[in-house]
Formats: sequence, C-alpha cells, structure tokens
Amino acid sequence: MQQLLEKLPETFHVTNVQAATIWTNPQAARAEDKDGISNPTDILKWVNALTYEESLALCNENRVQSQTLYGEPVIVLEEEGDWAHVIAPFQPSKKDSRGYPGYIPLRQLTRVDKDAWVQDKYSIVISKDAWLEAPAQNTRIQLSYLTILPYLGENETHVDVQTPSGKQQIAKEKTVTVTKKDGIQPGGGADIAAAGLPFIGLDYFWGGMSSFGYDCSGLTYAAHKANGYWIARDAGDQANAGEEIAIDAIEPGDLLFFAYQEGKGAIHHVGIYKGHGEMVHAPQTGKGVEITPLKGTKYEKELCAARRYWR
Repeated sequence: MQQLLEKLPETFHVTNVQAATIWTNPQAARAEDKDGISNPTDILKWVNALTYEESLALCNENRVQSQTLYGEPVIVLEEEGDWAHVIAPFQPSKKDSRGYPGYIPLRQLTRVDKDAWVQDKYSIVISKDAWLEAPAQNTRIQLSYLTILPYLGENETHVDVQTPSGKQQIAKEKTVTVTKKDGIQPGGGADIAAAGLPFIGLDYFWGGMSSFGYDCSGLTYAAHKANGYWIARDAGDQANAGEEIAIDAIEPGDLLFFAYQEGKGAIHHVGIYKGHGEMVHAPQTGKGVEITPLKGTKYEKELCAARRYWR
C-alpha cells in the first residue's frame, strides 16, 4: 500500500461518490445509468433498476471497464467536456502500465494534494457496507466494503476520516485502522477464500468493484485486497502473474481460470478455490455470487490454469 501511495503525483483526484464507474468512453453511459453517473450516486438503485438486457449490454456493448471506490485515487489525463479521461493506479492492467484506463464524469472526482491525502494511517471498511456520516451537515453516504480513507482520530464509537468533503466519521466496528507502511496484514489462502463468502447471493455486475455488485475478477481482486495483496484488475492479467500452480496441487485461496473451447481458448472467467472441489465465484449477469463444485460442470472442462498470490 505504501508503494502505491508514494507513486502518486503531488496533486491527483479522488473518487467522491460511493463507486465511480470507469466507462469505455463518454458516450457509453445511457439514460438508464443516470443514478450511476450522478453526484451523489445511488448505486443500489441503479443496479437493481436495470433489466437483465440493460445489465448485459454493459458487457456485450463494451460500455463499462471497472469502478473506483469512494476516496480511491485516479490520475486525470485530460478533460473532455463533463468527463475525465483517467487511469486508476491502484488497479494494475496491461491496458496501461500506469493503471486501469477509462472515463469518469468530472462531477464524481475531487482534486486533492498528496500532502493532505497521504497520511500515516488509514481506516478501511471491513463490513459489507458502512455509513459515512457528517453529523453537522446531517448527511451520510453508504460506502462499499474495502473503502479506504485517511485516518484522523477516533472516539469510543467512531473513527474520524478525511474525505473529499472534509472530516467525517464511520462507526468504529465497521472499520480497521492500518498504517501506511504496513497496510493490511497478509492473509493466507483460507483467508482469501473466506473473504468471498459474505457476498454469496450478491448479484453479478459487469465491471463491478464494490460490494454493491462484483464481476468475477472484481470479486477475486477484492478478496486479495482484503488480505493485503494488490493484484491486477482483469482475469487475463491475474492469470499472467502470481505463482503458477499445477491443477492437481491447488489449495484454498488459489485462483482458478477458465477458457473457451474447453480450456484451450481465451480466458473468460476466474474463481477462488474454496477447497473440497468447490470454488467461490461471481458467475455472470443474472446470477449471484455462489459456491460451485467443479466436478461434472462446464467449469471442470474449461479449467485451464491456477495461480497463487498468497504466501
């Protein structure tokens, strides 16, 4: 985490909504996506209101790339009208060596100085969600799991955090505080597998990187982030790093990759091996995060590789 923070430029932008979707281009967002490109956003209202066909089009029509969480840094490369061409430096990608590229509405970003944002301690949301509250303004925002914000202090019930809108607070029981130097303590394979379990039943959302809806590689990214490992954002990139593991030697927490043409084609899916022949994964639009046995399923035929990031 320290390395990621120290690489940031002297000024950059941070996400100032629950989750900012990274769109393929400024024309990709539709009228039905208004609650996802507004400020404030209502991500749950947005994802729950989309029909199956509208959700599927986010993928099939190449509209959405990824998402950034509240407070997550982005680098604005240029502004195009009401949109910012950005990279997300905390999401490694072969698409750009600097971070995941795409477009975010300018209204969902706030410029900050590195000296103000990069602090010695950070508070991380460790529950499925948490409310960010500004009692003086009588406002609050529902945050996603693994939202990270600079730590400013605490009392018996709440932690104070730095936000794009100033100091606000989160219930202490919903967070853990870490130092910039140490970050999240690395977990083992079983911890990575367990990190996906609270989201069983959560609807799949293409490009999803929040606990309001994950896609397959968004879930695996989050499970590793929760255990102190910052891995690539996309399944194909995740399959090209880490430690290669023989299929007959997989252990809980290893990533399993699946390819078209019964494992011989392009990789299209990733899951987390749970143990006992099962994986935790976010399968596809229209389905929720689930535990699936490999034996006797299409996944057994498509399994093509395994990688390990945990130590």
